[in-house]
Amino acid sequence: MAEVKSVNETNPLTMGTSLKASAIGGIVAGIVFGLFMQMMGKLPMVAMLVGSESVAVGWFVHMVISVIFGLGFGALASGRSNIYGLAIIYGIVLWIIGPLLIMPAMLGMGVMIGKAFTGAQLMNLMTHIGFALILAFVYNKTNK
Repeated sequence: MAEVKSVNETNPLTMGTSLKASAIGGIVAGIVFGLFMQMMGKLPMVAMLVGSESVAVGWFVHMVISVIFGLGFGALASGRSNIYGLAIIYGIVLWIIGPLLIMPAMLGMGVMIGKAFTGAQLMNLMTHIGFALILAFVYNKTNK
């Protein structure tokens, strides 16, 4: 008799493949987003999270964060079909957590929720959604 598995059970191989694909997606999306951040002169601010103002340190910190965010996406996306819808929501959540809450608080600026709909923050929103969509695209192509 065939064994019936619960819908909520996750195949470890599938989760492992999902996390690998999402780490790759995080790297690719991180590079694309990082290039944009470098053009805008934002990487020294990222480096300030660890007490530096170096562009190289900013790249390192940004890429570590990108891989972590990629792995988070992979954990959520494993076994799901609508990953692009998930990516849009994920990008919005990253925007709230990153540039609106954690980063400004760590840099002593307080939270930026009250400034969420200013031009600069709306640009941050679009870039975080873009990051998540690139992540989802690479994830979709490599999660085989």
